[in-house]
Amino acid sequence: MRAAQMFWDKAGHWSGTDGAPADAGLVFYFGRRQMLADGAPYEQLRERFPRAHVLGCSTGGQVTGTDVSDDVVSAVALDFSSTRVRVASARIARPTDSRSVGATLGAELNDKDLAGIFVLSDGLGVNGSALVEGIASRIGASVPVSGGLAGDGPDFAQTIVGCDAPPEPNTIAAVGFYGDAIRIGHGSAGGWNVFGPLRQITRSAGNVLFEVDGKPALDLYKLYLGPEESQKLPGSALLFPMRIFDPKHPDQSVVRTILGVDHVVGSMTFAGDMPEGWSAQLMRGSFDRLCAGAAEATHRAVERAAPGPDAQSVAILVSCIGRRLLMGQRIDEELEAAAAELGPNCLPVGFYSYGEISPHEQSGFCQLHNQTMTVTLLTEQAA
Repeated sequence: MRAAQMFWDKAGHWSGTDGAPADAGLVFYFGRRQMLADGAPYEQLRERFPRAHVLGCSTGGQVTGTDVSDDVVSAVALDFSSTRVRVASARIARPTDSRSVGATLGAELNDKDLAGIFVLSDGLGVNGSALVEGIASRIGASVPVSGGLAGDGPDFAQTIVGCDAPPEPNTIAAVGFYGDAIRIGHGSAGGWNVFGPLRQITRSAGNVLFEVDGKPALDLYKLYLGPEESQKLPGSALLFPMRIFDPKHPDQSVVRTILGVDHVVGSMTFAGDMPEGWSAQLMRGSFDRLCAGAAEATHRAVERAAPGPDAQSVAILVSCIGRRLLMGQRIDEELEAAAAELGPNCLPVGFYSYGEISPHEQSGFCQLHNQTMTVTLLTEQAA
Protein backbone atom coordinates (compact mmCIF):
# COMPACT_ATOMS: atom_id res chain seq x y z
CA MET A 1 0.00 0.00 0.00
CA ARG A 2 1.14 3.51 -0.84
CA ALA A 3 -0.33 6.68 0.65
CA ALA A 4 0.17 10.42 0.27
CA GLN A 5 -1.45 13.42 1.92
CA MET A 6 -2.61 16.56 0.11
CA PHE A 7 -3.95 19.97 1.16
CA TRP A 8 -6.39 22.42 -0.44
CA ASP A 9 -5.87 26.04 0.55
CA LYS A 10 -8.06 29.13 0.47
CA ALA A 11 -6.61 30.05 -2.92
CA GLY A 12 -8.34 27.01 -4.39
CA HIS A 13 -5.42 24.69 -5.12
CA TRP A 14 -4.31 21.23 -4.02
CA SER A 15 -0.70 20.86 -2.91
CA GLY A 16 1.09 17.51 -2.67
CA THR A 17 -0.71 15.86 -5.59
CA ASP A 18 2.56 15.43 -7.50
CA GLY A 19 3.77 12.96 -4.88
CA ALA A 20 0.49 11.04 -4.73
CA PRO A 21 0.08 7.71 -6.54
CA ALA A 22 -1.57 8.49 -9.88
CA ASP A 23 -3.41 5.16 -9.93
CA ALA A 24 -4.80 5.49 -6.39
CA GLY A 25 -7.97 3.50 -5.86
CA LEU A 26 -9.33 5.44 -2.87
CA VAL A 27 -9.21 9.06 -1.74
CA PHE A 28 -10.58 10.50 1.51
CA TYR A 29 -10.94 14.26 2.07
CA PHE A 30 -12.05 16.31 5.08
CA GLY A 31 -12.79 20.01 5.42
CA ARG A 32 -14.98 22.79 6.76
CA ARG A 33 -18.45 22.85 5.21
CA GLN A 34 -17.87 26.34 3.83
CA MET A 35 -14.78 25.15 1.92
CA LEU A 36 -16.43 22.02 0.50
CA ALA A 37 -19.90 23.33 -0.34
CA ASP A 38 -19.20 24.51 -3.90
CA GLY A 39 -17.73 21.11 -4.84
CA ALA A 40 -14.44 22.51 -6.16
CA PRO A 41 -12.11 20.43 -3.93
CA TYR A 42 -13.95 17.26 -4.95
CA GLU A 43 -13.96 18.12 -8.67
CA GLN A 44 -10.20 18.64 -8.71
CA LEU A 45 -9.61 15.37 -6.87
CA ARG A 46 -11.91 13.64 -9.33
CA GLU A 47 -9.86 15.03 -12.23
CA ARG A 48 -6.52 14.16 -10.62
CA PHE A 49 -7.53 10.59 -9.62
CA PRO A 50 -9.91 9.35 -12.34
CA ARG A 51 -9.77 5.70 -11.20
CA ALA A 52 -10.32 6.35 -7.51
CA HIS A 53 -13.39 6.28 -5.32
CA VAL A 54 -13.47 9.72 -3.67
CA LEU A 55 -15.22 10.11 -0.29
CA GLY A 56 -15.30 13.12 2.01
CA CYS A 57 -17.22 15.07 4.62
CA SER A 58 -17.51 18.33 6.50
CA THR A 59 -15.85 18.48 9.90
CA GLY A 60 -15.16 20.32 13.12
CA GLY A 61 -11.49 20.59 12.11
CA GLN A 62 -9.03 18.51 10.09
CA VAL A 63 -6.12 16.48 11.41
CA THR A 64 -2.92 17.56 9.68
CA GLY A 65 -0.17 15.53 11.30
CA THR A 66 -0.15 16.61 14.95
CA ASP A 67 -2.10 19.81 14.30
CA VAL A 68 -5.75 20.74 13.77
CA SER A 69 -6.62 23.11 10.94
CA ASP A 70 -9.78 24.92 9.90
CA ASP A 71 -8.16 26.73 6.98
CA VAL A 72 -7.31 23.83 4.66
CA VAL A 73 -9.02 20.75 3.30
CA SER A 74 -6.93 17.64 3.90
CA ALA A 75 -6.96 14.54 1.73
CA VAL A 76 -5.18 11.22 1.54
CA ALA A 77 -4.78 9.08 -1.59
CA LEU A 78 -4.42 5.31 -1.09
CA ASP A 79 -3.06 2.83 -3.60
CA PHE A 80 -3.60 -0.78 -2.54
CA SER A 81 -1.56 -3.58 -4.08
CA SER A 82 -3.76 -6.57 -3.18
CA THR A 83 -6.97 -5.13 -1.71
CA ARG A 84 -10.27 -4.48 -3.49
CA VAL A 85 -12.45 -1.58 -2.42
CA ARG A 86 -16.13 -0.98 -3.12
CA VAL A 87 -18.32 1.97 -2.13
CA ALA A 88 -21.99 2.49 -1.43
CA SER A 89 -23.98 5.60 -0.62
CA ALA A 90 -27.53 6.56 0.25
CA ARG A 91 -29.68 9.56 1.10
CA ILE A 92 -31.51 9.67 4.41
CA ALA A 93 -34.81 11.54 4.75
CA ARG A 94 -35.27 11.36 8.55
CA PRO A 95 -33.44 9.92 11.58
CA THR A 96 -36.05 7.16 11.96
CA ASP A 97 -34.83 5.75 8.61
CA SER A 98 -31.31 5.22 9.96
CA ARG A 99 -31.53 1.47 10.55
CA SER A 100 -33.09 0.70 7.18
CA VAL A 101 -30.56 2.87 5.35
CA GLY A 102 -27.75 1.13 7.23
CA ALA A 103 -29.15 -2.26 6.26
CA THR A 104 -29.25 -1.19 2.61
CA LEU A 105 -25.61 -0.10 2.71
CA GLY A 106 -24.56 -3.26 4.53
CA ALA A 107 -26.33 -5.49 2.00
CA GLU A 108 -24.71 -3.65 -0.90
CA LEU A 109 -21.20 -4.06 0.53
CA ASN A 110 -21.56 -7.57 1.96
CA ASP A 111 -19.40 -10.27 0.39
CA LYS A 112 -17.61 -13.40 1.54
CA ASP A 113 -14.19 -11.70 1.68
CA LEU A 114 -15.34 -8.42 3.26
CA ALA A 115 -12.69 -7.44 5.82
CA GLY A 116 -14.12 -4.17 7.12
CA ILE A 117 -16.19 -1.06 6.41
CA PHE A 118 -15.42 2.62 6.95
CA VAL A 119 -18.43 4.98 7.15
CA LEU A 120 -18.84 8.73 6.68
CA SER A 121 -22.35 9.82 7.65
CA ASP A 122 -24.42 12.97 7.81
CA GLY A 123 -23.95 14.26 11.34
CA LEU A 124 -27.30 15.88 12.16
CA GLY A 125 -30.13 13.99 10.44
CA VAL A 126 -29.17 10.49 11.51
CA ASN A 127 -29.44 8.19 14.52
CA GLY A 128 -25.87 6.90 14.49
CA SER A 129 -26.41 3.85 16.67
CA ALA A 130 -29.38 2.69 14.55
CA LEU A 131 -27.30 3.23 11.40
CA VAL A 132 -24.53 0.98 12.69
CA GLU A 133 -27.04 -1.66 13.83
CA GLY A 134 -28.51 -1.69 10.34
CA ILE A 135 -25.13 -2.22 8.70
CA ALA A 136 -24.21 -4.99 11.15
CA SER A 137 -27.53 -6.74 10.53
CA ARG A 138 -26.40 -7.46 6.95
CA ILE A 139 -22.68 -8.12 7.35
CA GLY A 140 -22.58 -9.91 10.72
CA ALA A 141 -20.99 -8.99 14.02
CA SER A 142 -17.50 -10.23 13.12
CA VAL A 143 -16.79 -7.60 10.44
CA PRO A 144 -15.50 -4.35 11.97
CA VAL A 145 -17.27 -1.10 11.13
CA SER A 146 -15.61 2.22 11.92
CA GLY A 147 -15.80 5.84 10.82
CA GLY A 148 -17.62 8.94 11.97
CA LEU A 149 -20.44 11.43 11.65
CA ALA A 150 -19.68 14.59 9.69
CA GLY A 151 -19.31 17.81 11.64
CA ASP A 152 -20.06 21.51 11.27
CA GLY A 153 -17.73 22.96 13.89
CA PRO A 154 -19.71 24.40 16.83
CA ASP A 155 -22.51 25.65 14.55
CA PHE A 156 -24.74 22.54 14.19
CA ALA A 157 -26.34 24.09 11.08
CA GLN A 158 -25.65 21.55 8.31
CA THR A 159 -23.27 18.69 7.54
CA ILE A 160 -22.35 17.35 4.10
CA VAL A 161 -20.95 14.07 2.79
CA GLY A 162 -19.84 13.03 -0.70
CA CYS A 163 -19.26 9.64 -2.35
CA ASP A 164 -17.98 9.87 -5.92
CA ALA A 165 -20.01 13.09 -6.18
CA PRO A 166 -19.86 16.59 -4.71
CA PRO A 167 -20.75 16.56 -0.99
CA GLU A 168 -24.40 17.12 -0.03
CA PRO A 169 -26.57 17.10 3.10
CA ASN A 170 -28.44 13.97 4.23
CA THR A 171 -25.88 11.64 2.67
CA ILE A 172 -24.23 8.52 4.06
CA ALA A 173 -21.18 6.95 2.38
CA ALA A 174 -19.37 3.70 3.12
CA VAL A 175 -16.35 1.91 1.68
CA GLY A 176 -15.75 -1.82 1.99
CA PHE A 177 -12.30 -3.41 2.02
CA TYR A 178 -11.95 -6.94 0.63
CA GLY A 179 -9.37 -9.71 0.65
CA ASP A 180 -6.77 -11.34 2.85
CA ALA A 181 -4.06 -8.69 2.44
CA ILE A 182 -5.77 -5.78 4.19
CA ARG A 183 -5.16 -5.32 7.90
CA ILE A 184 -7.59 -3.07 9.76
CA GLY A 185 -6.84 -2.07 13.33
CA HIS A 186 -9.30 -0.17 15.48
CA GLY A 187 -9.33 1.47 18.89
CA SER A 188 -11.62 3.79 20.79
CA ALA A 189 -11.19 5.47 24.18
CA GLY A 190 -12.54 8.49 26.01
CA GLY A 191 -10.89 9.82 29.13
CA TRP A 192 -13.89 11.62 30.65
CA ASN A 193 -14.74 11.53 34.37
CA VAL A 194 -18.26 10.84 35.63
CA PHE A 195 -19.74 13.18 38.24
CA GLY A 196 -23.04 13.75 39.97
CA PRO A 197 -25.65 11.15 40.87
CA LEU A 198 -26.49 8.08 38.80
CA ARG A 199 -29.80 8.71 37.07
CA GLN A 200 -32.34 6.73 35.03
CA ILE A 201 -33.71 7.46 31.56
CA THR A 202 -37.46 7.46 32.17
CA ARG A 203 -38.80 8.67 28.80
CA SER A 204 -37.23 8.62 25.36
CA ALA A 205 -37.94 7.82 21.73
CA GLY A 206 -34.93 6.55 19.77
CA ASN A 207 -32.26 9.21 20.09
CA VAL A 208 -34.58 11.85 21.58
CA LEU A 209 -34.41 12.11 25.38
CA PHE A 210 -37.44 13.60 27.15
CA GLU A 211 -37.08 12.74 30.82
CA VAL A 212 -34.41 11.69 33.31
CA ASP A 213 -35.61 10.58 36.74
CA GLY A 214 -39.11 11.67 35.69
CA LYS A 215 -38.05 15.28 35.00
CA PRO A 216 -37.36 17.15 31.72
CA ALA A 217 -33.89 16.19 30.50
CA LEU A 218 -33.10 19.69 29.30
CA ASP A 219 -33.64 21.09 32.80
CA LEU A 220 -30.84 18.85 34.06
CA TYR A 221 -28.34 20.32 31.61
CA LYS A 222 -29.49 23.87 32.25
CA LEU A 223 -28.92 23.30 35.95
CA TYR A 224 -25.25 22.45 35.39
CA LEU A 225 -24.63 24.94 32.60
CA GLY A 226 -26.15 27.99 34.28
CA PRO A 227 -28.20 30.75 32.58
CA GLU A 228 -25.44 32.16 30.35
CA GLU A 229 -24.15 28.86 28.94
CA SER A 230 -27.73 27.55 28.56
CA GLN A 231 -28.25 30.20 25.89
CA LYS A 232 -25.47 28.54 23.87
CA LEU A 233 -27.12 25.13 23.65
CA PRO A 234 -26.61 22.66 22.02
CA GLY A 235 -22.93 23.58 21.63
CA SER A 236 -22.29 24.24 25.33
CA ALA A 237 -23.65 20.78 26.24
CA LEU A 238 -20.68 19.22 24.42
CA LEU A 239 -18.66 19.95 27.55
CA PHE A 240 -20.93 17.62 29.55
CA PRO A 241 -21.47 14.35 27.67
CA MET A 242 -23.58 11.59 29.18
CA ARG A 243 -22.47 8.03 29.93
CA ILE A 244 -25.30 5.53 29.51
CA PHE A 245 -25.49 1.79 30.06
CA ASP A 246 -27.90 -1.08 30.52
CA PRO A 247 -27.97 -1.78 34.29
CA LYS A 248 -27.60 -5.47 33.42
CA HIS A 249 -24.29 -4.75 31.63
CA PRO A 250 -22.60 -1.83 33.41
CA ASP A 251 -19.20 -2.70 31.91
CA GLN A 252 -20.48 -1.97 28.39
CA SER A 253 -21.26 1.73 28.71
CA VAL A 254 -21.22 4.18 25.81
CA VAL A 255 -21.00 7.96 25.78
CA ARG A 256 -23.62 10.13 24.12
CA THR A 257 -23.43 13.77 23.07
CA ILE A 258 -26.10 16.26 22.05
CA LEU A 259 -27.01 17.32 18.51
CA GLY A 260 -30.03 19.51 19.22
CA VAL A 261 -32.50 20.74 21.83
CA ASP A 262 -36.19 21.63 21.95
CA HIS A 263 -36.70 24.31 24.58
CA VAL A 264 -40.49 24.13 24.35
CA VAL A 265 -40.78 20.38 24.94
CA GLY A 266 -37.69 20.18 27.12
CA SER A 267 -36.15 17.39 25.04
CA MET A 268 -32.65 16.76 23.76
CA THR A 269 -31.64 14.96 20.57
CA PHE A 270 -28.51 12.83 20.89
CA ALA A 271 -26.31 11.26 18.22
CA GLY A 272 -27.46 7.74 19.17
CA ASP A 273 -30.18 5.85 21.01
CA MET A 274 -31.07 6.73 24.61
CA PRO A 275 -32.98 3.60 25.71
CA GLU A 276 -35.60 3.88 28.43
CA GLY A 277 -34.60 2.16 31.66
CA TRP A 278 -30.89 2.64 31.08
CA SER A 279 -28.70 4.34 33.65
CA ALA A 280 -27.18 7.74 32.87
CA GLN A 281 -24.52 9.90 34.43
CA LEU A 282 -23.00 13.22 33.41
CA MET A 283 -19.30 13.48 32.54
CA ARG A 284 -16.62 16.15 32.33
CA GLY A 285 -13.10 16.03 31.00
CA SER A 286 -9.53 16.70 32.09
CA PHE A 287 -6.71 17.38 29.67
CA ASP A 288 -4.44 14.63 30.94
CA ARG A 289 -7.12 11.93 30.80
CA LEU A 290 -8.30 12.95 27.33
CA CYS A 291 -4.73 12.77 26.00
CA ALA A 292 -4.24 9.39 27.68
CA GLY A 293 -7.45 8.20 26.01
CA ALA A 294 -6.16 9.27 22.58
CA ALA A 295 -2.91 7.38 23.16
CA GLU A 296 -4.78 4.29 24.36
CA ALA A 297 -7.08 4.21 21.32
CA THR A 298 -4.15 4.56 18.93
CA HIS A 299 -2.12 1.89 20.72
CA ARG A 300 -5.02 -0.58 20.39
CA ALA A 301 -5.39 0.13 16.66
CA VAL A 302 -1.69 -0.40 16.04
CA GLU A 303 -1.67 -3.65 18.01
CA ARG A 304 -4.61 -5.04 16.06
CA ALA A 305 -3.32 -4.09 12.61
CA ALA A 306 0.28 -5.05 13.43
CA PRO A 307 1.86 -3.31 10.42
CA GLY A 308 5.20 -4.68 9.29
CA PRO A 309 8.33 -2.65 10.10
CA ASP A 310 8.63 -1.38 6.52
CA ALA A 311 4.95 -1.33 5.60
CA GLN A 312 3.15 1.91 4.82
CA SER A 313 0.05 2.50 6.93
CA VAL A 314 -2.58 5.19 7.42
CA ALA A 315 -4.25 6.04 10.73
CA ILE A 316 -7.63 7.75 10.36
CA LEU A 317 -8.26 9.63 13.60
CA VAL A 318 -11.89 10.56 14.30
CA SER A 319 -12.22 12.59 17.49
CA CYS A 320 -15.27 14.36 18.89
CA ILE A 321 -15.80 18.10 18.47
CA GLY A 322 -16.55 18.23 22.21
CA ARG A 323 -12.99 17.22 22.98
CA ARG A 324 -11.69 20.04 20.81
CA LEU A 325 -13.98 22.62 22.38
CA LEU A 326 -12.92 21.60 25.87
CA MET A 327 -9.17 21.45 25.19
CA GLY A 328 -9.08 24.64 23.15
CA GLN A 329 -5.57 25.68 22.18
CA ARG A 330 -4.19 22.56 23.86
CA ILE A 331 -5.92 20.25 21.38
CA ASP A 332 -2.57 19.54 19.70
CA GLU A 333 -1.60 17.63 22.83
CA GLU A 334 -4.27 15.03 22.05
CA LEU A 335 -2.90 14.53 18.54
CA GLU A 336 0.69 14.42 19.77
CA ALA A 337 -0.29 11.70 22.25
CA ALA A 338 -1.89 9.68 19.46
CA ALA A 339 1.01 10.22 17.04
CA ALA A 340 3.52 8.99 19.62
CA GLU A 341 1.94 5.53 19.31
CA LEU A 342 2.36 5.40 15.53
CA GLY A 343 5.33 4.02 13.64
CA PRO A 344 7.52 6.12 11.32
CA ASN A 345 5.77 4.79 8.22
CA CYS A 346 2.26 5.65 9.40
CA LEU A 347 0.48 8.72 8.05
CA PRO A 348 -2.07 10.27 10.49
CA VAL A 349 -5.15 11.89 8.93
CA GLY A 350 -8.70 12.48 10.12
CA PHE A 351 -11.22 14.95 11.48
CA TYR A 352 -13.27 16.19 14.43
CA SER A 353 -16.77 14.75 14.32
CA TYR A 354 -20.31 14.70 15.74
CA GLY A 355 -19.94 11.00 16.56
CA GLU A 356 -17.43 8.16 16.22
CA ILE A 357 -18.03 4.61 15.00
CA SER A 358 -15.93 1.69 16.22
CA PRO A 359 -16.26 -1.75 17.83
CA HIS A 360 -16.86 -1.52 21.58
CA GLU A 361 -13.74 -2.44 23.52
CA GLN A 362 -15.59 -4.79 25.89
CA SER A 363 -18.41 -6.32 23.85
CA GLY A 364 -16.70 -6.21 20.45
CA PHE A 365 -19.94 -5.09 18.79
CA CYS A 366 -19.69 -2.12 16.46
CA GLN A 367 -21.35 0.95 17.98
CA LEU A 368 -21.68 4.68 17.81
CA HIS A 369 -19.53 6.46 20.39
CA ASN A 370 -19.36 10.10 21.39
CA GLN A 371 -16.61 12.17 22.95
CA THR A 372 -13.99 9.55 22.12
CA MET A 373 -10.86 9.37 20.05
CA THR A 374 -11.46 6.56 17.55
CA VAL A 375 -8.62 5.28 15.35
CA THR A 376 -8.83 3.11 12.23
CA LEU A 377 -5.43 1.92 11.02
CA LEU A 378 -5.12 0.57 7.46
CA THR A 379 -2.16 -1.40 6.15
CA GLU A 380 -1.48 -4.34 3.87
CA GLN A 381 0.33 -7.57 4.65
CA ALA A 382 3.35 -8.17 2.46
CA ALA A 383 2.74 -10.72 -0.28
